[in-house]
Amino acid sequence: MYKHVVVWQFKDGTEKEAKEFLRELEGLKGVIECLRSIQTGYNENPKEGASGVLICEFDSMEDLNSYATDPRHLKVAAKCKPIRTSRVACDFKE
Repeated sequence: MYKHVVVWQFKDGTEKEAKEFLRELEGLKGVIECLRSIQTGYNENPKEGASGVLICEFDSMEDLNSYATDPRHLKVAAKCKPIRTSRVACDFKE
């Protein structure tokens, strides 16, 4: 099992757009077949340095790469670029 973890810092004043983006990402479960599980969250603690998180699970790195290049994922991901200031990702095998 592989986990894909992404953490974003969203621009000030974009909370509504960020939460909608995260909801749309979660909506990909069951749409993109290789995606085993997906969870997103919006940080409720203003003392922390990140705004949002994504945690996905895949059976293989090939599945993760397939998800990353899937046009349905890319369409949702494009909504993030205008509202983020930073993005960090980590992929690891469980």
